[in-house]
Amino acid sequence: MQHEGRHEAIVIGGGPAGSTVATLLAKHCHRVLLFEKAKFPRFSIGESLIPYCYFTLERLGMVEKMRQSHFTKKYSVQFVSTNGSVSQPFYFEDHFDHPASSTWQVLRSEFDQMLLDNARDNGVDVLEETRVQDFLRDEDGRFVGVQALGPDGESRDYHAPITIDASGRNGLGLSRNRWRMPDDKLKKIAIWTYYKGAKRDEGRDEGATTVGFLPEGGWFWYIPLANDVVSVGAVAEADYLFRETRDPETIFDREVEKNAWIKEHLAPGTRINAPGVDEGPFYITSEWSYVSKRSAHEGLVLAGDANGFLDPIFSSGVLLAFKGGELCADAVHEALVAGDVSASRFDEYRKQVADATGAMRRLVYAFYDESFSMRGFLERYPHLQSDVTDCLIGNLTRDYDELFAAVDRYAARCAS
Repeated sequence: MQHEGRHEAIVIGGGPAGSTVATLLAKHCHRVLLFEKAKFPRFSIGESLIPYCYFTLERLGMVEKMRQSHFTKKYSVQFVSTNGSVSQPFYFEDHFDHPASSTWQVLRSEFDQMLLDNARDNGVDVLEETRVQDFLRDEDGRFVGVQALGPDGESRDYHAPITIDASGRNGLGLSRNRWRMPDDKLKKIAIWTYYKGAKRDEGRDEGATTVGFLPEGGWFWYIPLANDVVSVGAVAEADYLFRETRDPETIFDREVEKNAWIKEHLAPGTRINAPGVDEGPFYITSEWSYVSKRSAHEGLVLAGDANGFLDPIFSSGVLLAFKGGELCADAVHEALVAGDVSASRFDEYRKQVADATGAMRRLVYAFYDESFSMRGFLERYPHLQSDVTDCLIGNLTRDYDELFAAVDRYAARCAS
């Protein structure tokens, strides 16, 4: 069935990247149609925001809504050795005197619902429970819209000058065009679950993200959420986690025994399914780090996880989705105003996303390098501590050449 649309842009996916692109295009006074295959709220992982998420939330008009939410306030990050020794908490406000220095641990089902509702409030037409089946192309190969299956079981064609694929890690553009390029340095597995009533630290440390170390470069996340729920997961190489069994409960319980702090904090808690999810209580994802060979084609742009995804060690997932969504929206706006949606219009967009992700990627590489010690590095280069901090809080648009030249020198020295 044909549907002659009145929209200037189609967005596939209602997660943080898709909602951001759609909302900002609508704020630019463009007519936007967003497809979301699920019915929100729906479960998603990636619950810990970092300070620079604030600026996208501000642009979306979401800051006051976040302040009024019941999400756990996050003021810091701390690191825990396997023997339970805890680092001095890293308080964002000590480095960054700005309202952004306090952020949130979010329930993604609720957070993503808020973002999608905000898109609606800004004039975006949202079709939930509508799965995009394929792209539409003209005789010259240009992307001219999508074919989508609605909740009534009927397939329809929707046309627009530009389509933005923000459909996530299993993105339509990545799979249809075989553009996915895995990052061979970051082939990790995550096994995670949720606890009710687990121990929390006191005062402003109650909402801190804790990274608990495991042998062979592995680590735990420990994220206090609302309603006395904690998200906790183990991340490591597949060969390490699956060396004895593939049963997630056995693996998770085995790794808990290897970090005294994690074990102590989970002891009073009860394991539960993810909030709002019937299946569980264990969840697994694997080899998640990748980039797309291309970010655009004539009439098509990729955004957020559909354009690439990085290891979650520094909680950069939502920030990178936000940043990519902002950059994409601005590039699409300029392309629509110019009447030119050719691939070359988005060369600068691809470069900006690659530059922003690249700084965080190199810090992640350093974290997983067994010869690299962040404490040792900062003892040798104390003047670069603010650079490391800027990167960790999400200030990804500044020049980090000096920092990573020093990281390379230090890593080479440690390896020799």
